[in-house]
Amino acid sequence: MQIRAGELDHPEVIALLREHLQGMARLSPSESIHALDLDGLRRPGISFWSAWQDGQLLGCGALKQLDPEHGEIKSMRTTARHLRKGVAAAMLDHLIDEAGRRAYRRLSLETGSMDGFEPARRLYTRFGFDPCGPFADYVDDPNSVFMTKHL
Repeated sequence: MQIRAGELDHPEVIALLREHLQGMARLSPSESIHALDLDGLRRPGISFWSAWQDGQLLGCGALKQLDPEHGEIKSMRTTARHLRKGVAAAMLDHLIDEAGRRAYRRLSLETGSMDGFEPARRLYTRFGFDPCGPFADYVDDPNSVFMTKHL
């Protein structure tokens, strides 16, 4: 597996991010969707990576700098045909390593509280993320689970 910076203009990446937003819309009420669209992922302070193998897109993930010591994981998604093959774990490992290179002291994320998000919450827990309260501009929301990891 190769994890590459960028690729936001690649048609497969665009399709995966569109699928990601549609999936969020199926699982969450609109006011509780915090996923970024393409323009959001192009903003300053956000870095995006895509995972590839043999020319096939496997998944993606992003890192948003909240302040010089705190980052947020965004846009974690695995393609449907590569679920349960370690793609998300490899991407999460990459994002945690990148946060360490940036000397972040804390890495946080927001995910859904619904059953459809349970695999993601299990993954984050396995990687040492603990439940926390809202951070950055988030507010308490019964549809959100906030997690953080001290680095």
